[in-house]
Amino acid sequence: MNLEAMHDDNEKGISHDAAGDSMKRTKCWLLLMLAVSGAILAGCGKSTKVDAAPTGPTAAVVKVTRHDLANKMEIASEFEPYQEIEVYAKVSGYIQKLYVDWGTHVKQGQLLAVLEIPELQQQLQLDEAAIHRSESDLERAREQLKQAEATYNVAHLAYTRLADVQKTQAGLVAQQEIDAAQGKDLEANAGVSGANDALAAAQQALLGSKAALAKDKAMYNYAQITAPFNGVITSINAYTGALLPAGTASNKDQSLCRLSQNDVLRLVIPVPERAVPDVHLGATIAVEVSTLNKTFPGKIVRFSDQIDTQTRTMHTEVQVPNPTGELVPGMYASVEIPLHTAQHVLTLPVQAVQSTGEGEGTVFVVGEDNRLVKRAVKLGLQTATEVEIVSGLHENDSVIFGSQGQYQPNEMVTPKLVNSQEVE
Repeated sequence: MNLEAMHDDNEKGISHDAAGDSMKRTKCWLLLMLAVSGAILAGCGKSTKVDAAPTGPTAAVVKVTRHDLANKMEIASEFEPYQEIEVYAKVSGYIQKLYVDWGTHVKQGQLLAVLEIPELQQQLQLDEAAIHRSESDLERAREQLKQAEATYNVAHLAYTRLADVQKTQAGLVAQQEIDAAQGKDLEANAGVSGANDALAAAQQALLGSKAALAKDKAMYNYAQITAPFNGVITSINAYTGALLPAGTASNKDQSLCRLSQNDVLRLVIPVPERAVPDVHLGATIAVEVSTLNKTFPGKIVRFSDQIDTQTRTMHTEVQVPNPTGELVPGMYASVEIPLHTAQHVLTLPVQAVQSTGEGEGTVFVVGEDNRLVKRAVKLGLQTATEVEIVSGLHENDSVIFGSQGQYQPNEMVTPKLVNSQEVE
C-alpha cells in the first residue's frame, strides 16, 4: 500500500466518524425538545385544574306560594224531571182523537186527546129537560101564589067588613056568618103560606137541576184531556179507539200517557252530615255532565232540614235550568259543593308536608347553602292537593317535594324546582 492510498483511507474514516457524531447530537436534541414539551404541557395541565365544589343528590323542591284555597265536596247523582205524572181520564170513554205520541212536546192547556162518552151526552139532555120542567113548576107555583093571595084578600076583606058591622051595629049580622067569614079568611091565609112553600120548593128544584147540569157539563169537559203543564210525552199507553177507564183511587190500571216537565230538572244530592252546615238555600254550584263534557249552573232550592238516621245524609235538591232540552233525565252529573275557603294564604302541595298530628306537620327546607333543615309547621285548611301553612314557613321558601324518608337533616342536596301539578 502506498502513502496516497493510506491517506485516502484515513480521510474516509474521519468523515464517517464526523457523520456519526452529528446524528447522535441530533437525536439528543430531539429527545431534549420532547422532554421540554412534555414538561411544559404537564405544567399547563396542572395550572388549569380547578377544585370542584362539594355537591349532593338532586332533590325536587317546590316554592311556598300564597293564593286562595277552597275545600269542596264532589257528589254524583242523576237528573230527575222537575215533575212527572201519569195522565188519567177523569171519566171513562173511548179515545175518539189522539193528538200526541212519544216525544211530543206540549204546552200547558194543550189538547192531548178527546174521548167519546155517549152516556154523558144523554145525561146532559136529561139535565136540560129537568131544568125546563123545574122552570115550568116554578112558574106554576108563582101563579098559584098569586091566586092564593087574591083569595085571601077577598076572604079577609069580607071578614073585616062583617066584623066592623058587628062592632057598630050589634045583632045586625048573625054570628054564624061572622064565624064562617073568619074561617074562610084563615083558610085563605093558609093557602098563601102553602103557595109560598110550593114556590120555594120549585125554586130549589130549579137550582138542583141547574147544579146537576153544571156537574155533568164539568164531567163532559173531561172528555177533552189537556196537559196540566209544559212538558214532553215520555210514553203512550193507549191509542185511538181504546177504552180508557176513569182514573179513580181504586182504578189506576191504565193511563193515557206519561208527561214529564224537563225544562227544569232536579238533582237530588245526599249531603253527608259533616257538610250540612255549609249547605245554604240559593247557593249557586257547578254541575258537571261528563256525557256532554259541559258544566251547567245549578242552584240549591230546597233541602229536608233533617238528617236521615240510616244514611247520615240530608236530602238536598239542586235545580238546573234546561231551556233547550240539552239535558235528559237519567243523565249522571257531579256537583261540587264549597265547604270552606281561605283567602290569600300560604300553601304547599300535600306531598311536601309530613303530617305529625292534628293540624301539625314537618317539612324539609332547603337553606342558602343547599343544606336541609327540618322544620315543624302548623297546618290549616287542607284540600285534595294543597294544604294551608299557618306558621313555620315564609313565602318563596324552597321545600322538598315528595317522601322525606330518604333525606336527613343537614344533608346537602342539589335543588331542582318542579311543578307539583305535573308530578304524579
